[in-house]
Amino acid sequence: MGYIKTGMLMAAMTALFMGLGYLLGGSSGMVIALVVAAAMNIFTWWNSDKALLKMHNARAVGPGEADSLLELVAGLAGNAGLPVPAVYILESAQPNAFATGRNPQNAAVAVSTGLLRSLRREELAGVIAHELAHIRNHDTAIMTVTATFAGAISMLANFALFFGGSRERLGLMGTLAMMVLAPMAAAVVQMAVSRTREYAADKAGAEICQNPLWLASALEKIAMGAARIDNETAERNPASAHMFIINPLHAHKRDKLFSTHPATENRIAALREMARVGGGQDPAFVTRPAATRPQKSRGPKSGPWG
Repeated sequence: MGYIKTGMLMAAMTALFMGLGYLLGGSSGMVIALVVAAAMNIFTWWNSDKALLKMHNARAVGPGEADSLLELVAGLAGNAGLPVPAVYILESAQPNAFATGRNPQNAAVAVSTGLLRSLRREELAGVIAHELAHIRNHDTAIMTVTATFAGAISMLANFALFFGGSRERLGLMGTLAMMVLAPMAAAVVQMAVSRTREYAADKAGAEICQNPLWLASALEKIAMGAARIDNETAERNPASAHMFIINPLHAHKRDKLFSTHPATENRIAALREMARVGGGQDPAFVTRPAATRPQKSRGPKSGPWG
């Protein structure tokens, strides 16, 4: 059902973009809009992961550095049936994480230094499992494409006053309304896509790490930390907020106007219900699957998970 909803929302985004192109330039404008969207998405498809990691000043973790973290990611990737993604660290005090990449073969998981300091190993396993679920479900590609569409729609809407075709069809007031409503509609669709995929990733992530309560506990801690600690890079680049496990934005009142994440308390409740129905462990984390058992480090330690 998640994929059906996502497909419908993506179709709505495409229709909105092409409709805006038609209003701006008639049939030829609709075709041009489609070509522009295709070109933007092809570029984004190949470069979004590099751009996102560079935007957030992420640094790659190599062999001999943070071996425990690398082993945890590798073990969970095995549970998920995925190739081991590249692992990056964000120099940010705010606890948070995201995944990126156009497919499982070209994927990366990034975690902040604040996350590594604030979570126990089992909770970190829940977070990484959530991000691996995004990769396995191809959510990183889907959410990147919707973000590109939203940006392109906003760009076309801003051009509206410079095209005579839109004024002839809608009049000045109609054109002004379109400039406001089209980006707003695109933001709503982007928000709906992101929220749909977050619930799906929570469920799949709980299955990958084998204990829903680990992720529930992690979400609770991350939400509290994200509410207190600014993520200045994310605030400067709010279009990337939907990629994080918890909304990193809170410093400005506008940040919560169109939240791309479902309410954290609802996500936690769903995970606890999943644990109850499946007979999950309590928050004391009594047992551990193989992927989260402590491993003997094979190299020099250089951080909290090294």
